[in-house]
Amino acid sequence: MAFLRHAWTVAWKDLRVELRTREILSTMVFFAAMIVIVCSFAFVEKVPSIGDLASGVLWVAVAFSGTIALQRAFEREREGQTIRGLLLAPSERSAIFLGKALGVTIYLAVVEAVVLFLVGVLFGAPVTRDLPLVAAIVVLASIGFALVGSTFAGMLLRTRARELLLPVLLYPVITPALIAGTKGTASLWATTPGLAEAYFWIKFLAVFDAIFLVVSLWAFESLVVE
Repeated sequence: MAFLRHAWTVAWKDLRVELRTREILSTMVFFAAMIVIVCSFAFVEKVPSIGDLASGVLWVAVAFSGTIALQRAFEREREGQTIRGLLLAPSERSAIFLGKALGVTIYLAVVEAVVLFLVGVLFGAPVTRDLPLVAAIVVLASIGFALVGSTFAGMLLRTRARELLLPVLLYPVITPALIAGTKGTASLWATTPGLAEAYFWIKFLAVFDAIFLVVSLWAFESLVVE
């Protein structure tokens, strides 16, 4: 319980800073919304399946806006040298990682809610159909993105070319989760919903998250300290 309390303290610190500055979320929402709007004008009349298109646009928007959140969330710690204070705090280093990942997950959840609304309006995607399953896919994929991204963002905190290196390292690793999210939501938004396929991708994402949660908690301290 102390570990979870420390993790929540780190996440709540990030959320309070964001509530004051509105720096990360506003950028993420604007960027994701622009992707959806541009794609709605470019592709909506040229594809046979709106469900496939809307699913692809959703996860492209999430991937790019999520990278912004990762870069800025850890950049704050570098600018204010607060990462040193966090590492010196009387708590496990892995709790710091979990708190940062939780904060990024919450940012992603807000952006995804906006993007789901936009793809429903602009593309006519049936986003409310099987909404619990859609939510499960979105949440699990967001957790996986935050876990992997927070690990790499923390590792690159002191690197000069971190803005360039983060996408290079992140996307090859997170691609399976993005594919699972795309395939899962597309199966639910198809003309005939593929519930069996959606359940498969939900299980895949759950396993993906479990693996990277263990790996990230084990590796974060040594990566950040080095």
